[in-house]
Parts: sequence; structure tokens; C-alpha cells
Amino acid sequence: MFVRKKKFFGTDGIRGPINEITNPEFVLKLGWAAGKVFSEMGISSVIIGKDTRISGYLLETAIQSGFISAGIDVKLVGPLPTPAISFLANSFKNAAGVVISASHNSYLDNGIKFFDSRGKKLSEELENRIEKMIDEKFQVVEADCLGKANRISDAGGRYIEFCKKALTKNENFSGLKLVLDVANGAAYDVAPKVFKELGAELKVISNKPDGLNINKNCGSTDIECLKKAVAENNADFGLALDGDGDRLVFVSKDLTEIDGDQILYLLAKEKFQHNIYLGTRGVVGTHMTNQGLEDALKELDIELIRSDVGDRYVLEKLEELGWELGGEQSGHLICLDSALTGDGIIAAIKFLDAINFSNKVYKKNIKNFKKYPQVLKNVKTNDPEKIIKNKKFNALKKRLEADITNNKGRINVRKSGTEKLLRIMVESNDSAKTKNVSEELESFAKNLS
Repeated sequence: MFVRKKKFFGTDGIRGPINEITNPEFVLKLGWAAGKVFSEMGISSVIIGKDTRISGYLLETAIQSGFISAGIDVKLVGPLPTPAISFLANSFKNAAGVVISASHNSYLDNGIKFFDSRGKKLSEELENRIEKMIDEKFQVVEADCLGKANRISDAGGRYIEFCKKALTKNENFSGLKLVLDVANGAAYDVAPKVFKELGAELKVISNKPDGLNINKNCGSTDIECLKKAVAENNADFGLALDGDGDRLVFVSKDLTEIDGDQILYLLAKEKFQHNIYLGTRGVVGTHMTNQGLEDALKELDIELIRSDVGDRYVLEKLEELGWELGGEQSGHLICLDSALTGDGIIAAIKFLDAINFSNKVYKKNIKNFKKYPQVLKNVKTNDPEKIIKNKKFNALKKRLEADITNNKGRINVRKSGTEKLLRIMVESNDSAKTKNVSEELESFAKNLS
């Protein structure tokens, strides 16, 4: 079957600078186009959430006008994490979900993410239908068919209660001291309430969003402030979310970073180490997943299957295999036994629950996971495809890959699905070779960009 090459949708919705693709004129038309497609599917309303970046006010107004002009009712919830909108879309009858967010990007960008009426990210086929509708002539429905808008006043409270259900092994977080970095983002209000209501002693940082400081020197992509706060507060753990609350990174008491691969290993070990589990013992990672995770899971007789990079592809592979647990090194963790999409708060609860809140238990359980040296280089370029297809670049990549094969090495080169970047990942069991190969590829790519 012919698949239309998408013009606007990337690996996680539509994202870009506010004065380019995510301008209000386009977003108005996008809302109308999505509304027309949703209406054809029997969806009568959309739940619209957002993060805290200043452009959210602008785009919220634009996209709700688009939906209303297509005859779709709008339910506004204000700043809430992306996974909260997935949960709400699944909770309301005949409702889709929309999130206005550029995730871990700076305030200069924004984006639009969609969830269907099951709370799942849209299929490729639905994204193509929306893109095709964008090309159609904008036509407002008759006046008596226009949609209406209102607010869901208790949306945050509903989501908080939903998250708390992820704690199953322990009664509460009593005695646990945490530092929580909410990235001045969408989770700034609900995330602290979840952990406080579960009984944790909590220090919250990066929780004063001003529209311009989302992800700025904070959150899951910059954990230096979190490390400092963990040390100053003598906390058991620190945890950082990203701007829209679907990524998670931990910091242990000794200030060691615990990334998505390590969290996934602990969650898998907890899930499958008991013989009562029925079904295939399997986990989905991506092509970026550290080889050390695959080796460590294999020792536990747990299979690792890799998907393309992007949590939507992890989810698709989980559904294809009928599995429940998957994730990315960057901190997107999907636990389908508790949520329908990646959820940083729920993953944090499950991780802490699995190790009984103890750094000693964490270190004991992680000791067999030995990460391979891995280097990720990001090269800014307006045309990453040009570099990927360059014959000389590919010849160099092939030669260098052969050079590290004996060191269990591999190279992954791809374009970012969310930014104008070429991502180069090099991994082997020789740290010096890994570093040298990554730098050589980066230098060559920069000369081509």
C-alpha cells in the first residue's frame, strides 16, 4: 500500500519554531482539519491541554477556533502533562486529546500532539488523513453546528488519583525524601501533589514557570541543579521530568544519574523475576538502547526487541507483540499495565516501588547491568537527509563501524524527528575508540552541513 510522505507530522506530532510551522494561522487550519477527520470517526469533542510556554496562550486560542469551526466541542484543561491528556481522552466518551507542547525543546518552539478516543497516539493513517485535509479549502460549518467550549475544572485531580494507583507493592512513600525537578513545565502543579499525597518528604525545584523558562537549565535534559539539590537536602533520590511530563531521569543519593535504560532494567527485573508472571518475558527498547541493557536482560532470560527511535514506535511494537513494558534511554518509559502512553510520574512511582525506596536495593539490583561506553553527537543542519545520503559520509561510517566490530561496536545515524539535527550514536566496549569514532563522524558531518 502506498504511504504518503508526511509534510508536517514528525515522530511526535508537529513541532517547530513559533514563527514557522507552529504559527497561529497554520494551527487554526490544523484544528479544523483534525476536527473534520475526527468528526468522520464519530468523535464529537477534544480535550486540549498545554505546557507552560508563553506561546501556548496563542496556539490554544487558534486550535480551539479550528475545532469549533469544524463542529467539534472543546474541553480546556490548561497546563497538564501530556500523559494526563491521554488518560482524559480515554476517560471521556467520544473525545480525542490534544496537547500544545514542544516537550523538551526551549520556549522558542511549540508543537501539537494528538491522542485518539482510546488515549493512544494517532496512527500514521490518521496523520495522513489530517495532512490531506489541511490541503482542502477551509469551510466553517453552519452556525447551528458550531462546536462549544468549556473547561474541565477537576482534570488535575482526576489525573493525580490515576497516577497514585501505580503504587502497588508499598502502601505509601512515608520515610522517603525526594527532590523533584518539574522543568518549569506542564507538571509543575500536579506532580508535587502526587508525591506529597503519597507521603513523600518533598523538595520541589524549577516550579515557577514564567512562559520563557521551560526546560531552561533544568528538567530531564539538564540535571546539574537537581544533583546540587539532592546533595543540599540529603535526599534519597532526585527525579526530573521534562517540559511536558512524559520523560523521567533519576539521580541517586551519591549523585549518579539513572537514565531510561537503567530504569527500564529495574522495572523489567521487578516485573519478570517472579515466576507468577504469565506470558512472554520481553521488553521493547530502541536502536539507541545501550547494548549493556540487552546483555543484562538476557541473563535474566528477558528478551529485548528494538524499535525505531520515538516512544510512538515503542508503543506500536509493544502492541504488536502483546507486551507491556518498553522505553527509551532518554527517559520515555511505557508501562501499559498502568498507562496508555509514556508517563514520567507513573514510571517514577513504579521505579521507587520496585526498589522499596532504597539506594542499597537499587545498587544491589543494578550491579549486573554494565553499560557500554556510548557517545551521542548532535549536528545542527537544515538538511540531515543530505548528510545521511552522502556517499563519502557513508563510506566513512562503514569503515569506522568495521573498525569497532571486534569491540561489539555499532553506529546509528538518524535525523531527529523533532529538531533540525543529525544524531550520531557510537557505542562499543572500548571507551577511547567510541570517543574517537564519534568525533570523526561529527567532524565530517559538520563539514557537509
